[in-house]
Parts: sequence; C-alpha cells; structure tokens
Amino acid sequence: MKRPVVLLLGPSREAMSGVSTHLNALLASRLASAFALAHFQVGSEGRDESMAGKLARFALSPLALAAAIVRSDAALVHINTSLGVRAYLRDLAYVLVAKLCGAQVVCQIHGGDLPRQFARSPLGRRLLRATLMLPDALVVLASAELEAYRELVPAQNVLQLPNGIDCAPYQRYNRGPAPREAPLRLIYIGRLAAAKGLPETVEALRLARGRGVAARLIIAGSGPQEARLRQQVRDCGLQRDVTFVGAAYGEHKARLLSQADVLVLASYSEGLPFALLEAMAAGVVPIATPVGAIADVVSANEHGLLVEPRDAQAIAEAIAHLARERHSLARMSAACRRRIAAAYSIERVAQDFSGLYWQLCATRAPKTVL
Repeated sequence: MKRPVVLLLGPSREAMSGVSTHLNALLASRLASAFALAHFQVGSEGRDESMAGKLARFALSPLALAAAIVRSDAALVHINTSLGVRAYLRDLAYVLVAKLCGAQVVCQIHGGDLPRQFARSPLGRRLLRATLMLPDALVVLASAELEAYRELVPAQNVLQLPNGIDCAPYQRYNRGPAPREAPLRLIYIGRLAAAKGLPETVEALRLARGRGVAARLIIAGSGPQEARLRQQVRDCGLQRDVTFVGAAYGEHKARLLSQADVLVLASYSEGLPFALLEAMAAGVVPIATPVGAIADVVSANEHGLLVEPRDAQAIAEAIAHLARERHSLARMSAACRRRIAAAYSIERVAQDFSGLYWQLCATRAPKTVL
C-alpha cells in the first residue's frame, strides 16, 4: 500500500529552534513508517539571505509549496506556526495554497499570543475566526491554548498534542545525589535571547551569592544576547560562577544535563520548550515560569519550582531553596524522569499524529490544481 505523502512545513532542520527539534523528531519517529514524510523549509531561520532575497522568498515560497504538493501528490500539509503577526500572515498563504491544491491541512501552533491577545477588536476576532476555520485541524501544546482556541472557534477541530522527545539519550546516565556541600549546578540550554529570562537568571545568581549560596551556572547556546550577557556576568563579578559553552547538541547536550542539578528557564513566553522536556528526562529539576505549556508539565514542588516572569528575586529564592533542600531536589529529580517517560515521549507523539493523519487522509476531498 502506498504511503500517503505528508509535507512538514518549518524552518531549516539545522536551525537552533524548538520547531526544528520537533520536525527532526517526527521525521525520525515511527510516523515515517506509515507516511511518506517530507520537509518543506519556510521562514528565515537557518538561512543567510539579503532583504531582497527574503522578499523574493516570501513572494515565491507559496508557489513552490503548490508545486511540491502537486509533484508529490501530497495528501496532507502539516504547517508549524505560531500566533504572531509575521508568522500568521506568512502561513495563511500556505494554508490557502494547500487547500486550493486539494491537500488536508494541519496547523500546529507553537506558542505566540493567545487569540484574544492577538486580535483585540471585534473585527480582528472575526477575521481570525474565519481564517482559523480554513485548516482541517488545529493542534496546540497547552491546556490554556486549547481552551482559548475552542472558545474562539468552537466548530473547529482543535486538539492538544504536546511535544515529545526520545528519552533514551537522557536516561542512560546514572544520577547520584549531589553532595550537600557542593555548589548547586545550574544550567540553561537554548537560544540566548532576553525573552528567555537570562538577564534575570544572571541577576538571580548574583543575589543568591550575596546570601552565601554556592551555585554555578552553565549557559549552553548562542544568540543575539550573548555579548550583553557576557558583559552582565563581568559587571556582576560572576566570571568564576558562569561558564558559556556555546550551542550544545546530541551527546554533548545529554552529558551537560547529566552533570547539572537544576535547569533555569525563566522565559517570558513559551510554547512547550524541548529544553524543559530533555532536562526533566535527565532528572534535572526546573526553575521555570508558568507560561505556555510549562505549567501542564511541571507541578510546583513536585517536579520543580515555578516563578513569575521577570522576577530575579524569586529565581534567587528558588535557587537558595534547592541548594538548601537536597532531599527535595533528589525527590523532584526522580519525579521529573517519571513524568517525561510517562507522558512526553516521542512514541506517544508519533501515535497521536498517526491517528490524526489517518483521520484526515480518509476524508480528503478530490484535488483541484491551481
């Protein structure tokens, strides 16, 4: 039996992006044995192009998608997007093209604004409601998003399918209890951007040190805020306590996590960050903000500690608490591993999407070509 062709739209597979991680996980999963999965690159991540090149790509990319659908006889187009102005306008064009070419469309929304934040006026909400009815299914990551989208488009097929990971690389390392007298080992993994709460994280480390708390921070990643963060570390006198190790992938990332006690992820907004799932699978306890789907994954004081965004003082207090309560740290570490293995594995994600794909392919309408 010929496998239905599914085009997965998203950034470069080499880009340092949560969506890229998601795409790579799907392409390497058991989903690829039931469907012929193909990546179609969109967006600017992973590209080195001029402004003229960006404009040309923006204009021509929908036509390239139409050609790819027709050439491969794609049954389904899986668009990975977020609810922000640029992504919304760009991906609306892809939705329209895919529908005109007779493909079924899944729009998976990886964070961004909630509908009421994105469209504040009655007219804006009507337009958003109409365009959100164009796909054949909407997939969201968080329970708060599920509620918000079902409220706006109650007639749409809206599903909550959280991200998942291959847990094996993060569970192969044995994790012994950290000695009480040893410095607490903190880690951040991801893009170095202010919206990830990194300025507050460095400030929290300074505040914790002022209280006599011994802690060390590894920052693994690259991004636009790196120079500013390095300067902040120097200004705070934390050169011995903060180490920048660059972007971390694969075995390097798994090894870094095996040597850490606590993940600090103080983001202002999120979808469902893979760094959180990977860290918890490795038994690294998160100090995180309850944004996006994080609160669905992390139960406060069971799997980690939750703090409000932009609150360096709260992060410092959380660091001090975990440095002091090593028994609680060990208990939460074990709970983190159980949580991810039970509910956030790539096997569960592949099974969920397989069911959705087959359901939509079975109802595919006859194709009309542009």
